[in-house]
Amino acid sequence: MALSFCGIDNGTNAYSVEKGVLNNGCFVDALNLVPHVFLLFITFPILFIGWGSQSSKVQIHHNTWLHFPGHNLRWILTFSLLFVHVCEFAEGIVSNNRMMETNHLHLFMPAFMGFIAATTSVVYYHNIETSNFPKLLLVLFIYWVLAFITKSIKLWKFAEYHVGPQHLRFCITALLVLLYGLLMAVEINVIRIRRYVFFANPQKVKPPEDLQDLGVRFLQPFVNLLSKATYWWMNPLIIGAHKRPIELKKIGKLPIAMRALTNYLRLKDAYEDQRTAEDPDRAPSIWRSMYRAFGRPILLSSTFRYLADLLGFAGPLCISGIVKYLKTDKDVATPDKIKETYFGVYFMSSTELLQNTSVLAVLLFLALVLQRTFLQASYYVTIETGINLRGALLAMIYNKILRLSTSNMSMGEMTLGQINNLVAIETNQLMWFLFLCPNLWAMPVQIVMGVILLYYLLGWSALVGASVIVLLAPVQYLIATKLADTQKSSLEHSTDRLKKTTEILKGIKLLKLYAWENIFCDSVEDTRGKELTSLKTFALYTSMSIFMNAAIPIAAVLATFVMHHFLDKTGPSPSEAFAALALFHILVTPLFLLSTVVRFAVKALVSVQKLGEFLQSDEIGDDSWRNGDMPLSFEAGKKHLGVTKAINRKQPMRYQMDNYEQPTRRQMRPTETEDVAVKVSNGFFTWGSNLSTLSDINIRIPTGQLTMIVGQVGCGKSSLLLAMLGEMQTIEGRVFWSNKNRYSVAYATQKSWLLNATVEENITFGCHFSKQRYKAVIDACSLQPDIDLLPFGDQTEIGERGINLSGGQRQRICVARALYQNTNIVFLDDPFSALDIHLSDHLMQEGILKFLQDDKRTVVLVTHKLQYLIHADWIIAMKDGSVLREGTLKDIQTHDVELYDHWKTLMNRQDQELEKDIQQDSQTTLERKTLRRAFYSREAKNQMDDEDEEEEEEEEEDDNMSTTTNRRSKIPWRMCWCYMSSGGFFMVFLMVSSKLLKHSVIVAIDYWLALWTSSKTNQSAGAGTYASNGTRLADSASSNATLPTPGNPEAESDSYYLPVFIVLCAAGITLCLITSLTVEFLGLSAATNLHHNLLNKIIHAPIRFFDITPLGQILNRFSADTNIIDQHIPPTLESLTRSTLLCLSAIGVISSITPAFLIALVPLAVAFYFIQKYFRVASKDLQDLDDSTQLPLLCHFSETAEGLTTIRAFRHEARFKQRMLELTDTNNTAYLFLSAANRWLEVRTDYLGAVIVLTAAGASIWSFSYGLRSGGLVGLGLTYALTVTNYLNWVVRNLADLEVQMAAVKKVNSFLSTESENYEGSMDTSQVPENWPQDGEIKIQDLCVRYDPMLKPVLKHVNAYIEPGQKVGICGRTGSGKSSLSLAFFNMVDIFEGKIVIDGIDICKLPLQTLRSRLSIILQDPVLFSGSIRFNLDPERTCTDDRLWEALEIAQLKNMVKALPGGLDAVVTEGGENFSVGQRQLFCLARAFVRKSSILIMDEATASIDMATENILQKVVMTAFADRTVVTIAHRVHTILTADLVIVMKRGNILEYDKPETLLEQEDGMFASFVKADM
Repeated sequence: MALSFCGIDNGTNAYSVEKGVLNNGCFVDALNLVPHVFLLFITFPILFIGWGSQSSKVQIHHNTWLHFPGHNLRWILTFSLLFVHVCEFAEGIVSNNRMMETNHLHLFMPAFMGFIAATTSVVYYHNIETSNFPKLLLVLFIYWVLAFITKSIKLWKFAEYHVGPQHLRFCITALLVLLYGLLMAVEINVIRIRRYVFFANPQKVKPPEDLQDLGVRFLQPFVNLLSKATYWWMNPLIIGAHKRPIELKKIGKLPIAMRALTNYLRLKDAYEDQRTAEDPDRAPSIWRSMYRAFGRPILLSSTFRYLADLLGFAGPLCISGIVKYLKTDKDVATPDKIKETYFGVYFMSSTELLQNTSVLAVLLFLALVLQRTFLQASYYVTIETGINLRGALLAMIYNKILRLSTSNMSMGEMTLGQINNLVAIETNQLMWFLFLCPNLWAMPVQIVMGVILLYYLLGWSALVGASVIVLLAPVQYLIATKLADTQKSSLEHSTDRLKKTTEILKGIKLLKLYAWENIFCDSVEDTRGKELTSLKTFALYTSMSIFMNAAIPIAAVLATFVMHHFLDKTGPSPSEAFAALALFHILVTPLFLLSTVVRFAVKALVSVQKLGEFLQSDEIGDDSWRNGDMPLSFEAGKKHLGVTKAINRKQPMRYQMDNYEQPTRRQMRPTETEDVAVKVSNGFFTWGSNLSTLSDINIRIPTGQLTMIVGQVGCGKSSLLLAMLGEMQTIEGRVFWSNKNRYSVAYATQKSWLLNATVEENITFGCHFSKQRYKAVIDACSLQPDIDLLPFGDQTEIGERGINLSGGQRQRICVARALYQNTNIVFLDDPFSALDIHLSDHLMQEGILKFLQDDKRTVVLVTHKLQYLIHADWIIAMKDGSVLREGTLKDIQTHDVELYDHWKTLMNRQDQELEKDIQQDSQTTLERKTLRRAFYSREAKNQMDDEDEEEEEEEEEDDNMSTTTNRRSKIPWRMCWCYMSSGGFFMVFLMVSSKLLKHSVIVAIDYWLALWTSSKTNQSAGAGTYASNGTRLADSASSNATLPTPGNPEAESDSYYLPVFIVLCAAGITLCLITSLTVEFLGLSAATNLHHNLLNKIIHAPIRFFDITPLGQILNRFSADTNIIDQHIPPTLESLTRSTLLCLSAIGVISSITPAFLIALVPLAVAFYFIQKYFRVASKDLQDLDDSTQLPLLCHFSETAEGLTTIRAFRHEARFKQRMLELTDTNNTAYLFLSAANRWLEVRTDYLGAVIVLTAAGASIWSFSYGLRSGGLVGLGLTYALTVTNYLNWVVRNLADLEVQMAAVKKVNSFLSTESENYEGSMDTSQVPENWPQDGEIKIQDLCVRYDPMLKPVLKHVNAYIEPGQKVGICGRTGSGKSSLSLAFFNMVDIFEGKIVIDGIDICKLPLQTLRSRLSIILQDPVLFSGSIRFNLDPERTCTDDRLWEALEIAQLKNMVKALPGGLDAVVTEGGENFSVGQRQLFCLARAFVRKSSILIMDEATASIDMATENILQKVVMTAFADRTVVTIAHRVHTILTADLVIVMKRGNILEYDKPETLLEQEDGMFASFVKADM
């Protein structure tokens, strides 16, 4: 066929211009080519030369990303232009093929060139924009003008020749004229605003502020429209993650508009605006303020959502069109109607184009791409808004916390738990509600539209199917609510189980020594059983919900087609049937989601109510002194923020946070004299209730002096300090502060409060660091020895998440903080309470008298230690909430003799205690010792975390770089297998087989539907064609057997197809039920087994394991990891298998129908592989970042709530707010990036899906035109191709989730490989005498002991002989091996040489249970478990009450226990907190008495008991244990002076071994020197 521009048809001279040049259609079309060619000629050189010479120009730094005016509009118009050009091109080709003998190039060539020109224009524009060089835009302006003119000429000529809107080409041309006109207007607008040409002074513009600050890496708001829609700017980040992990530095800062501060101010304005002048007390509605602040983006998102939903229906309609018109395509070769020709070419009507299958296929593709783009845009906008809202709410809550009245916190109206819930749960609920809220109004519309379309396709029977779906929706909702309830109950059980596990792990040493592991293990298993029961119901409901989701569409299809068969004797045509099938798939999703959304909406209502109550709760009073004068606050603000970058570069924003919070400050009246720092006159103060706690207070605190406040416990000393700080509510009276003092009070509370930060940060507390001062403070508080013990010195993290310090250490750090601050006034609230006498003296002398008084600082000290009163310049004595006396010590001595004498007797008593105290090894050394132990044992094998080790091993195998790249993309198949196998092989087999069966049946149902509907259409066409098609359709045998007799083909075929269809559907539904159940219960049995094995392994691990593994890490396995295994892995696994199988079955179906599709599949598969590979790695990193940034944020909140009084006294609110904003922004950045990465993935997989649909459609049209396939099967293939788009991204996301979750299995698994202790022993239990050990004779022969085969021995060749009934004392310095010896008796350590023989039996041969249950030990730290007293003394329940009472009497506890409610069944709280340390130690003693063993070992058992009790104890041990062997390990030597035998140890060897009297005679002996030091 000859090609020519105007075509050479017979009888027409295409090139004649007799009627005028413009009246030749071909010439007009040629004219239309001119502008396009012009543009290409001019822009290509500029693009290639301008940008080729500096190729780096395109990757220009993003601070020139400046959008010209009308940027988004231009992109939208250009895209519409491209679409119209495609239509024009299609129309040209179709009409060209319709009637002409020769090709008329002019019909489609200009359209093609126009398409290329439009593409070029947008590329060109983008490059000009990034280089900010607007002069070159003139080219585009000229192009739009020319194109507009040429198209207008064409339109005018059409109108002249009476071509009207009924012709498609006229409409297209009109649209083009309109678009070119609009683009011209956009271009004129740019000239008008930027004045880059025709104007004298072009406008200078700067890029947006965030981009000048190079820290911003989140570019979504700044890139162009195309990059926004496809998240193209994320590519470097996601692909880069493959080489090295994403760190916080890589994700940078948030753009200004998304920062918490910006959003907080927006929300706060909206909230405060509702407080009207008429009704100031009315609570503003949070909903309304949320709508005002964040309503617009939600509306935008909903618009996107509606567009996407409407476009979603294009899929089914296009399928129905394609299947319908495949038949007719061949018949319309010669249309009978009169050709509509003008200008000698054919003009088609508007509907005709839509009857062309290839056009429909392209339209389907475009609709899918657009729908997915809109959908992702809608998701992104809501997520961004949700994150903004969360930031704003967090800032709002935080500001409220800083202003909460203290009484609220202490009187329990607002507990810490509630505040933590608000932060962790309620804000997230609201965020999630925002994510899902567009669904609330989009889904009903989608459902209604779907039902209307179904009715239009299938008539009434469609409504039956739809009603099945709608009626089952409430059931879904019911299941969803039930799920939430069971989750709550399982949560309660798991917290209970965790509590028990924690207790076990904390007291593990005791449990092992007493051989009680199994009793406690059973109690945990018991709780776990309850938890599993609720997990079972949880699994049941989950599987029901999954089942409903899978079975509803099958049921709906079944109902519809059965009804259709009975109502409408002719069955549906394939086109209707498959459109309906696709529609049902579309309808199910909103219904399934609707139940979730409704549940979230209900939760959000509750959350808002809680938030409202919190924001309305009482605030602290704004007393006049709290608001001194303005400039001072500015100074304070500057001091706190230091040089931190201002929140915004615009000046006014800098202090906005402060200005918002603090009302204007009034000037103080300078009436008070300067020698008084604080004065309270006629004060009545209360903690919230109307009864005053402090009444009639008139005191003054002299400037620069040391004031002491004394009085009994609970007489209001601390309250007085707080009242002066303004924390209490004033009923009447005033607190006056002298001017220069108010803004600086350093305050140390009684209950120490630490930040989660380093020791140094805790002490400097935001002040600048001065080395000299810091050193002085540390010496004054004698913190140096403690700091030296910490692993990283003063850079060690302490606080909740850091290292646990003892009470005394914490208190000294708090005092150090108060001393370090450079303030005029220092308030110290009982700083000595947790310190022993040496430290108190040192602190008093060095810290308070020297350090503070030298600086002439005013000090107020609350204390119980009356011996310090002599140092006081001014004393305030309190009693029952009022001041008893005030004055100097001299005044009181003369005026109130009685009080003075009372003090004197008390002081004497304290002095005696002092003497006693000096004899003791001071408490501090003890604390330091425990600290040293904690680290000493840990350093031995400094194993930070088990994961690191495994990774290191993997990396060593190969060169580092290559493994890091590979390691990160491997899916942990080994862990998956481990997880599956712990679920049991039968379950795995059941799951796999039922899954495969289910998907085959679902395919079979649809395939059968295709056969059925195709048979209908073919019969109407005539039986002959049916046979020829049919043989290829099903296997020939069946098709021949069912060849309908001409008699009554319809009924017969239906009676054959219908029952099979019903059976298949029923099978499908039952299989859905079976699979959903098997997956859930597989997960459940895996969880059961994993937890059971983990618990048993850990409880039976050797004691060494607990020394080197941090407790938190073990607990994590039982809390977080177990939770993931219990609740998260099963649904992920289910979703993964389902979506994978759906995609595979779809691809299988398409390839079996049109094998040509397989060719296209290869590149698609490659693309998919790379997308998922990169995404999984990046997603994991971003998820880790999100998790790791969330924790500090939550901690910061709870920390602030605990330390409110301190923060307010120090006046550090601004600094803490700043910190909170930074933490929130960091977490929000991570979360934003995570959701943007999800969008990145979904857009890409959705486009892949669209390409799959396009290739499937193309392949089927092509194969149909060669007569290979029936229409029904084409419909089937396309319906399946449509489902792929929905499930591709789920495959990847579930893979990524599963990978993260499998890490939990990996961690648990790493603990399962630990060695257990050898419980069996070489002797049988029956060989051990019942009453062994009867005499208690101990022989130690050449004993060598080590903790671990890797370590050096701690006892070297020890020999000793202890006669029955002897009392033996062992002493030695810390680390000399005393305790190791006591552990050796119980075979707790590795005895690798020598042996211990008790009553003739070598203990290493005994089963551990037997050995340990026959000896008794009292440990140094008393351990009690929560439960009853009876349970603590005798968990095995073997003893009578009399025996227990007897034991309690020996331990001096009988009277105290009798007084408790319930006696022996009285409650012991966790860790025995409701008894003092001394009492706990006595309980442990009683526990040892209950077990009547002939050998008792006391390991420093009297360390935490005061002298009096200890003496009693010594006597008791001598009398009650007169006939038993007692081994005492002493750290205060005088306790063993009465022993029969003393062993002195040094460095694992026995140094001296004799009677104490003999040893004392050796003057230079070790023992003698100990005794001297101790006296």
